Amino acid sequence: MDLRRVCGWSLLLGLTMLPTLSNAAGKCDRLIVTGSPDAPPYLWQDPQNPKKLIGASADLLQQVAGELGIKVELLYAGKRSQALDEVRSGRMDMLADAPLTVSELEALDYIHPPLLENDYLVWTRKDSALVYNQAQDLHGHPGALSEKSRMTPAFGTFADQQLTLTRTPNLTQAFQKLLLGEVEFVLAGRYSGMAAAQALSMANDLIPRAEPIDKPGLYLAVSHNSACNDPWLRGQLAKKMTELPASGLTDAALQRNIERWKAQQQQQQQPVSAPKQ
Repeated sequence: MDLRRVCGWSLLLGLTMLPTLSNAAGKCDRLIVTGSPDAPPYLWQDPQNPKKLIGASADLLQQVAGELGIKVELLYAGKRSQALDEVRSGRMDMLADAPLTVSELEALDYIHPPLLENDYLVWTRKDSALVYNQAQDLHGHPGALSEKSRMTPAFGTFADQQLTLTRTPNLTQAFQKLLLGEVEFVLAGRYSGMAAAQALSMANDLIPRAEPIDKPGLYLAVSHNSACNDPWLRGQLAKKMTELPASGLTDAALQRNIERWKAQQQQQQQPVSAPKQ
C-alpha cells in the first residue's frame, strides 16, 4: 500500500477526532457553587453544616448535574456580595441564584432559561380594601419592600418612578409595617413571603394577590474565570434548564424546602427568623 496514502488517512482521521478529544478533555466533573446564604426556600446556610448551602436551588442543581455526571458542592462563601466576588474571581465556579444584571455580563455567563423564577406578589392584610389587578393600581398607595429583594431592572425603574415604597432591612420588618397599618402592601416573593408569614405566625393575617407583579429569574451563572467554563457545560446546562419546567421537579423542590426550613426552625427552638428577602 502507498505509504503516503496511509499517512494521509492517518492524518485525516486524527484531525476528525480532535474536536471529540478536545470536548472530552474539557469536560468538567466537579463544580464549586455558591449563592445567597439567607434566601429560603431557594438557598440558605445548613444549620447542621454551616459550610454548606441547601435549598430548592441546591436540590435542582444537584439533580441536573448528577444527570450530566458532574459532582456539585454548594458552599457558603459569606453574604451575597462576598459570594459574587468569589465567583467573579474564579475561586468558585458558579452562582446558583444569580439575578440577571447587565453589569455582571462582563464576569459571568448566564445559563438560559433560569433555574427558577421568583414570582413577586403583592401582599396585603386580609381586611385590605386595596384593589390590585396590575402594577399601576399601586400608584399613590404606600408600600414596603425588603432592600435585599432582587427585582428585574425594568420593574425597578417603574417602581422608582411610579410607586411609593419604603425599603426595609428585611422582609420581617416589611410585614410588620403592613400589620401595623404603616403601609398598604408589601412586595415579596411567593415562596419567601409564604415562609416568612408562616414563621412569623402571620399567615392568617396576610394574603398574597394572585397576579405576579414581577418575575425575576434565578439563573445559574458561570464565572468567566472558572476552569470549568466551556461550551459543553453551558450547552448541557441550558438543555437541562429547558427541560426542568415540564418535569414537575421545581414545584416539588420548593414545597419540600419550605417544609424543611420550617422544621429546622422548630428544631432550633429559638425565636423564628424570617427570610431576609
